Amino acid sequence: MKKIATGNKAVAEAVKQVVPAVVAAYPITPQTEIVEQIAEFVTSGELKSRYIAVESEHSAMAACIGASITGVRTFTATSSHGLLYMHEMTNWAAGARLPIVMANVNRSLGPGWNIWAEHTDAMQERDTGWLQVYVSTVQEAYDAIIMAFRIAEHHDVLLPVMVNLDGFLLSHIMQPLDTIEPGDFIPPLSLPYAIDVTNPAGYGGLTGPDQHFKFRWDIERSMRDSVTVIEETEKEFAKRFGRRYGFTENYRCEDAEIIIVSLGTLGKETEVAIDLLRKEGIRAGSMRLRWLRPFPDLSLLKGKQVVVIDRDYSFGRGGILATEIVAQTKEDVFSVIAGLGGQEVTYEDVADFVRKRRVGTEFWFGVNANV
Repeated sequence: MKKIATGNKAVAEAVKQVVPAVVAAYPITPQTEIVEQIAEFVTSGELKSRYIAVESEHSAMAACIGASITGVRTFTATSSHGLLYMHEMTNWAAGARLPIVMANVNRSLGPGWNIWAEHTDAMQERDTGWLQVYVSTVQEAYDAIIMAFRIAEHHDVLLPVMVNLDGFLLSHIMQPLDTIEPGDFIPPLSLPYAIDVTNPAGYGGLTGPDQHFKFRWDIERSMRDSVTVIEETEKEFAKRFGRRYGFTENYRCEDAEIIIVSLGTLGKETEVAIDLLRKEGIRAGSMRLRWLRPFPDLSLLKGKQVVVIDRDYSFGRGGILATEIVAQTKEDVFSVIAGLGGQEVTYEDVADFVRKRRVGTEFWFGVNANV
């Protein structure tokens, strides 16, 4: 069915299609619209889920954990400080191998108080064991939520998945949306170690130094195995529903000498910049990373000039995406820090980053005067 929807409404529509048994929710700007819409679906009877309105984000994730342990499908959503408040529980969810799906509407962290887009909130969760995907359109937000359940619940994965969408720049923007009936694309959940009340057993007990590292390795093994599961899921989704995705979305990279790498809505702004630069004779291309965990193969960047735009920062170290790209490719990059706290970054700005690039350096948009 074709309609017009915001990114938040698209996420809620996808949740309605998947029908999780439990949705635990606490409001926070700019995510609130997701859980409000889900609550309306539950109240109207359109969604047959148990909706738990909890007293905090920590409790929202704890409720999802408790429900997931029993072998049922669960969902929640959050943003920014809410995600940080969940941090103890996000580690627990991944360590317990629970296929929880969460939408995170990316928002800056305070102080100063800021409700606009930034990726630092999700980046602070990148080492917890959650899979992370970043979307750039309303349609992609919807599709990613549906695929996230299938990926998370696959027995080769059994890890939680976080779907990230930029606050206001996508969460509140209205775009066309084509909804689907997933049918058996989402098979029934079968958790191999669900709690059985008729056969009581310990769960999450103390593990000593001779065993604990094995649990950590098992998360890493599943993260690596998730690469194949993601590829197969996206291939099957394209076959059934006609929309194709990948670990990256590449635009005019085939003959590019310069490639701009970004996340989220910046990737779409960058595509417009690429067309502008091509008219000037600059052979540029865009690579929008969709998956941050597992981190994609970036061999396409080998031998290219690389401009990385980070809507995040690791103080004392640099742009997080740029740092990860350098670590994998061993290539020097021009690291641009832009868009923090919702700072406006237009396609003209992106084009100017490329024109005045200095590979091997870091540039803060709006701070440095030389670009």
